Amino acid sequence: MKKVMVYKRFERFWHWLQALLIILLALTGFDIHYPQITIFDFATAHLIHKFCAWAFIVLVAFAIFWHFTTGEWRQYIPTKQYVGDMVQFYLVGIFKNAPHPVKKTLLSKLNPLQRLVYLGLKILIIPVMVTTGLMLIFYNELIAAGYGISLGVLATIHTIGALTLMVFLAGHIYLITTGHTPASNLKAMITGYEELEEDDELPNPKTV
Repeated sequence: MKKVMVYKRFERFWHWLQALLIILLALTGFDIHYPQITIFDFATAHLIHKFCAWAFIVLVAFAIFWHFTTGEWRQYIPTKQYVGDMVQFYLVGIFKNAPHPVKKTLLSKLNPLQRLVYLGLKILIIPVMVTTGLMLIFYNELIAAGYGISLGVLATIHTIGALTLMVFLAGHIYLITTGHTPASNLKAMITGYEELEEDDELPNPKTV
């Protein structure tokens, strides 16, 4: 085993800022939609939510640029190989101390199941959240322009997307504990370095 720089500086910055913004958007968003939740008063929640929404959009734009200029977008190319193995590992194998079905390498940081989940997040959930969020921000302007859009439908779609993100976040926190040690994945995303086997920098039959 040797320490290798797996997560670059911007990758870690983008990851942690995205997590913070999603949490703040969730807290303030549910505060706005459900008056019985009183973490913030309405005006404060609305202000924080709107600020975080714009910050999130800017971050997404930079992340897309970074992924395509560095070639890291290839990490999300889906594959059917070993998906069943990964599901079985997370549901059963991990509790029996079974070996990880797929090795992590610099060329393949995400296992097949993670690729499918993260790809769905990036091409479906986040675009829906950003689109409906912008439509809610500019709702009065859209109505004035003659677009007969239901505020209730927009809010419902946006809320469903938020709940989906919360489920993803919960699953993501669980996956953090599935590394070499319960804290190794968390440490790697803080420092950028992770312990990989000597030959893990190169593709092998059990990587995808």
